[in-house]
Amino acid sequence: MSSSTPLTRAADSFKRATAAVSGKIRGARTPRNEPGKRPGRTGKPGKPSSLHPAAVWAEAAGTAGEFLSPVWTKVRAAWLKFVWPVLSVVSLLGWVVLAAAIGLWWAGQAWGWQEAKAAAMVAFLLFVLAIAFIVGRSAYGVVLDLARTRVAVGDDAVGSIAVSNVSTRPLLPAALELPVGANTAVFHLPRMKPAQVHEDLFTIPTARRAVIVVGPVRSVRADPLHLLRRRVMWTEPVDLFVHPRTVSLGSSAAGFIRDLEGMPTTELSSADVSFHALRDYVPGDDRRHIHWKTTARTNKLMVRQFEETRRAHLAIALSINTDEYDSEPEFEMAISVAASIGRQAISEQRDLDVLTQRGPLRCETGRNLLDDATRIVGAPMRKTAVDLARNLSDAVPNASVVFFVVGSHVSATQLRTCAASVPPGVRSLAVRVQPGTAPSRANIADLTVLTVGDLDDLAIVLRKAAA
Repeated sequence: MSSSTPLTRAADSFKRATAAVSGKIRGARTPRNEPGKRPGRTGKPGKPSSLHPAAVWAEAAGTAGEFLSPVWTKVRAAWLKFVWPVLSVVSLLGWVVLAAAIGLWWAGQAWGWQEAKAAAMVAFLLFVLAIAFIVGRSAYGVVLDLARTRVAVGDDAVGSIAVSNVSTRPLLPAALELPVGANTAVFHLPRMKPAQVHEDLFTIPTARRAVIVVGPVRSVRADPLHLLRRRVMWTEPVDLFVHPRTVSLGSSAAGFIRDLEGMPTTELSSADVSFHALRDYVPGDDRRHIHWKTTARTNKLMVRQFEETRRAHLAIALSINTDEYDSEPEFEMAISVAASIGRQAISEQRDLDVLTQRGPLRCETGRNLLDDATRIVGAPMRKTAVDLARNLSDAVPNASVVFFVVGSHVSATQLRTCAASVPPGVRSLAVRVQPGTAPSRANIADLTVLTVGDLDDLAIVLRKAAA
């Protein structure tokens, strides 16, 4: 019994489709017109029958796709593995010279120009000579070392590249390329003896907050005319986080609730820290909470009743809508303000949530917070600081202190609306960033508005707010 292959099934389906179109399928009958049915249609309304040309063509297409899918996958894998590495060696200048050589040779053959043929042969000879410069293997041991993978804006980011000859023969001079973000640094290697080590130091500018991809280190072998360039990767890329600049706020200087007993709630408890009142003893109460002086005076057991307390929970709403900021430095300062307050909360082991229009930031550790703050990308958007405040009240219902970090284009009316979205009993503060202005404090209803003109003034205005 012969097994049918995908190619055979595709051919059979094609034959059936052709026969169906021409009306030559055996056994196919033209149905009579019945009430409620259109002439010439079989099966259920709206669906092609098994003998309908559309169904046959769909079956043929599915069978052909089943056959061609693994073939295309193999062709693509072969292209990436064998063909593309060869084509990528030819530089842009090399492709121009190769195209000119082919054109000159064709012109010489067509019109009998010997000079054109000679120029084409010279071009082909240059390609043959260029191959001699890139063939062979290089045996390098390359180590890329960044002193620190996380730095603040303005700090020095220093790294080094150590290259060693791990082969048993000398290596000719070569060049190493080190991509740093959108730029590329070039290091020239001298002639290296076996086991010789060559080290280069480099400094990465950190003038702006960013995640800079450093590497991979690659060696470049090229001919003198740079017709061919062969690159070999030696290391993996490394991410360098340039964190936003932060300032120290001092102990409990960020306007937090400085209450060792926590923040009391309206829920009563039989065992907590915040004392509320005395009540009659109920079987099952802890005897340690019996108030003996009152019991002796009233001649009945009285126990202490407490208010449930919760730990101070800080929530920060950082607006990343660039329409609310006057300039890029103002937006960067807002990120630094939010990161400084959040870092202080984490250092004091307080619960923290930081939210933007694009979602929350990780706040498990100070490193996670600064890493996510480094990845923030501002953009004009429909969601304003008011929308962010409403989302914050739903996302962090247990917050005890809320900070709104906004730009100078946010009006007092918008800030009042932000404060209205905060549940009663939650302390709310707004930090409006406006570079160059004197630090100030104002009140809008229950909202404390702090204006910061310089990041170094943040600790001062927060101390005034906490007073």
